[in-house]
Amino acid sequence: MKALFDFDFRKFVTPSIIKIVYILIMIFLVLGYIAMVIAAFSEDALFGLLMLIIIGPLFVLIYLVLARAGLESLIASIRTAENTAELIRLAGGRPPFEVGDAPYPGDPSAPQGYTNPTTQYPTQRGPQTGPADGGTTPPTNPYQK
Repeated sequence: MKALFDFDFRKFVTPSIIKIVYILIMIFLVLGYIAMVIAAFSEDALFGLLMLIIIGPLFVLIYLVLARAGLESLIASIRTAENTAELIRLAGGRPPFEVGDAPYPGDPSAPQGYTNPTTQYPTQRGPQTGPADGGTTPPTNPYQK
């Protein structure tokens, strides 16, 4: 519960409440199933049986699978973030959520001997790719026979 009132968001609260959320989803799906069956029987007995045996369970199963997949995806992304922070800590760095970190640390330094390619000008020209006669004929197509 302490993580719920952590305004620095250093600890995730979702993994601790995800079971409760999943149970609540299951309860609401069962209550919805019962309501659909009652409504179907109030219209027609055959439609009520169809809802009780085929449509209702299929509806509940599909929504339960979708809810489970969504919750598992959420937990997987949270665990990835936690594991990444732990790997940074083990490597001797600081996790990005520690106090004092700049939001954007800046560009990394360039490798030794690197120069900006936009300021380099070639000293030699490569093979000519334009028209040979000054612009009136297109270059030959090397893929055409």
